[in-house]
Amino acid sequence: MKKTKTYISALLVAFLASACSIDNYPAPDAQLYGTFLDSETNEPVEQDIIRGSQIEFIEHGYSSETKQTMLVKNDGTYRNNLIFSNTYTITPVRGNFVPLTPQEVTVKGETQLDFKVQPYIRLKDVKIEKVGSKVVATFKLQQTVINNVRKIGLYVHPEPSVGEPMRTALAEQEINAATDPNKVYKLELDVAANSNVLKAGNQYFFRAGAIIDAPESKFNYAKAVRLGL
Repeated sequence: MKKTKTYISALLVAFLASACSIDNYPAPDAQLYGTFLDSETNEPVEQDIIRGSQIEFIEHGYSSETKQTMLVKNDGTYRNNLIFSNTYTITPVRGNFVPLTPQEVTVKGETQLDFKVQPYIRLKDVKIEKVGSKVVATFKLQQTVINNVRKIGLYVHPEPSVGEPMRTALAEQEINAATDPNKVYKLELDVAANSNVLKAGNQYFFRAGAIIDAPESKFNYAKAVRLGL
């Protein structure tokens, strides 16, 4: 019995020593942040908060080369406050812009890394307003690639993160063609027809968007507009 107790005590000491060793690993000591900027206008490229663009990063110095992922906010910014000082291979993926090549980045302290991107579509001269019992959006489309525009949409939600994947109501139109940059596109959302989800007297956010016909592409958006119904 005495030998058994001694053996258990030895195991306990070994476990505690191992736990202390794990606890003594250094904590993340750096931050990485930035914005996706339109290479032509230098304005932030709006995103979806759900199923939106992502950033893959691989920390150097490990044989596994495990890919980690950062999400991008709907305003086109991102921030990671729990990252280690090191060199990384960083690649934006599954975005609403022409794909970028991977780049090696040294992260130390507060590191800003902006991405200059070419959005697939720019929404121009956007106007969203309440007209009678409808909310009407008008805008022009500027394609930057030869792929067809698949569809356009007007999306509404109580939160400013509104978009195609996060909406209470919507009005969409299939395009499936190249667009005329001078044409004014118009979408109407009937408030009365959506009275079960859109309540009179409440404030909602409306956002116009368009999506290109390309693999893993995401919607391009104008800024959300807040309207009272």
